[in-house]
Amino acid sequence: MTTRPVAWVTGSGRGIGKAAAVAVAGRGFDVVLHERTRADDTAEAQAAVAAAGGQAQVVHGDVADLDGQQALLRAAWQAFGRLDCLVANAGVSVMVRGDLLDVGVESFDRCLAVNTRGLFFLLQAFARQLLQAQPLEGIHRSIVVTTSSNAEAVSINRGEYCVSKAAASMVTKLFAARLAPHGIGVYEVRPGIIKTPMTAPSTEKYDVFFANDGAPMPRWGEAEEVGRCIATLAAGDLPYTVGQAIAVDGGLTLKRF
Repeated sequence: MTTRPVAWVTGSGRGIGKAAAVAVAGRGFDVVLHERTRADDTAEAQAAVAAAGGQAQVVHGDVADLDGQQALLRAAWQAFGRLDCLVANAGVSVMVRGDLLDVGVESFDRCLAVNTRGLFFLLQAFARQLLQAQPLEGIHRSIVVTTSSNAEAVSINRGEYCVSKAAASMVTKLFAARLAPHGIGVYEVRPGIIKTPMTAPSTEKYDVFFANDGAPMPRWGEAEEVGRCIATLAAGDLPYTVGQAIAVDGGLTLKRF
């Protein structure tokens, strides 16, 4: 069993999840990486975690598969013999962007199944396990949930995603209130327009958006910037906060006139 704190970062083979894994490794954590299938390559993330000073193990499984969640959590816990932090980052976007009036049931259900339902029960299972475990002295235990600026901001060409992330925000608040008496911090990070493989198809659209005063900071966000915020929360650097939602969006959701 490692004597270092351990963070499990879901959806960590690339993008924000990979950046979060590297950032928490830099704050002294060993890291359990995760991707849905073994076909998803995590070798680059493993090497990056090692370069940041942490050890990395990998687990595979679908966070939305409730029948397999216990086995997935058990594999993550056993990778280093403990877990102290869950970065719940895995999520999906819409199947097709388009008119709100054309949203299909399949895409709606997929967003809710992964981004809300799967999240809720993963946090529930993790919290139960964490409450039974002996904490490391001086180590902050935490859950950090990656939602989206669309937990607040309306985007009518992907309404089902907005609904799922707004619900995920409430899931975070509920678990924050439930676990605060036990000294377990639960937080929400809301990324804005971040340069990742998921947003790559919309590069031209957002380049134009930023060029036309779309946000106070007129540029793309970087995954590493979100990762640093997640690591700050995981390390307990915002004491006496409960259910805090932090927008890492360059002012995108800031009210302006």
